[in-house]
Amino acid sequence: MPMPQERTYTSEDYWNLPEGQRAELIDGKLYAMAPPSFTHQKISFSLSRKIADYIDFNKGNCEVVPAPFAVNLDANDKTWIEPDISIICDKTKITEKECKGAPDWVIEVTSPSTQSRDYLKKLWLYQNAGVREYWIINPIMQNVQVYSFGDEETSNQFSFNDEITSFVFNDLIIKISDLL
Repeated sequence: MPMPQERTYTSEDYWNLPEGQRAELIDGKLYAMAPPSFTHQKISFSLSRKIADYIDFNKGNCEVVPAPFAVNLDANDKTWIEPDISIICDKTKITEKECKGAPDWVIEVTSPSTQSRDYLKKLWLYQNAGVREYWIINPIMQNVQVYSFGDEETSNQFSFNDEITSFVFNDLIIKISDLL
């Protein structure tokens, strides 16, 4: 849910939030981030580990960065997001405190309080910023919406029991139910 707004917020406001307060800044609006659930964290951690193990095994040079980690998709002073998992293959985008530009693959584990942002606002942001692949994992519905923003844009929905192939790593197959 958006935090009370009386003005447009900027990067300065985002970076000066009180210690321990997490929020995302989207189009000048601050959105408070509640602590994640156990299931959210289990999915996020297990998926991060699986992808990182795949990258390590294949001697890849992409980085898997779990939240909290700030992403500034397009140098916009009014938008800073914290995807649950960012896979970044261009290491020149990574600094100690942020990703400057679009990650290659973004994964969000949605909750009732973040669904509208994950399925609408962030989908639009990621698609237009150059993210190549976007997954929305819904633990309540036990499904995964997968978007590919390559030459041919596609969208598919999978259950937790389906084997899902990544577009970024076309021989990486993930079955969410195996991670729980």
